[in-house]
Amino acid sequence: MTTVTPVFARVRSGFSSRTIPSRQRRILSRLALILAGCAGFSSWAAAQEPKPQEYQVKAVYLYNFGRFIDWPAGAAKDEPFAICVLGADPFGPALDDTVAGETIGDRKLVARRIANPRDAAGCRILFISSSEAAHVRDILEPLEKSGVLTVSDMTGFTNNGGMIQFVLRENKVRFEVNLTAAEKAGLIFSSQLLKVAADVRREPDDNGASQ
Repeated sequence: MTTVTPVFARVRSGFSSRTIPSRQRRILSRLALILAGCAGFSSWAAAQEPKPQEYQVKAVYLYNFGRFIDWPAGAAKDEPFAICVLGADPFGPALDDTVAGETIGDRKLVARRIANPRDAAGCRILFISSSEAAHVRDILEPLEKSGVLTVSDMTGFTNNGGMIQFVLRENKVRFEVNLTAAEKAGLIFSSQLLKVAADVRREPDDNGASQ
């Protein structure tokens, strides 16, 4: 991907704390992480920079999913936009650092950890840890029409009705989309988001044909 290196160079050397506001620096840093995820972690090693951790990249993806999806009406503007983790938390502080001080629309972003699937009703994005793989269908079924974006990196997640599944392809963090599951929940993915997905699939209808 020949366009990645100049962007990394610009992020590394073209800006300082005195030339751009802190919010813009955060956005540039997150852009760099997304580019690292798309280009492969080896790009950072080649540039002799600290390698981003896998879940740093995934945390930035979660933040960006929120920006490129149209959400069903219903949540009050004064309620936070919650990105939740259900089960064992693989992110550590990376998710909190990513959402700190950020908003989507007029809503403040917050990171939450929940232990019970019933608490997912207060989330906009729900990352389901692989620790919950044994009962993922039981978690997803009540959320089908809830307006909650379901995301995971467990194997077969989109096949089981999840909406977005992180995958590693040639050492790159990518994601697959189950568009049917998202549409059932009233979520509309932007064309920009779908263009960068590794795969977009629809579930067959009752007659066995793709929708």
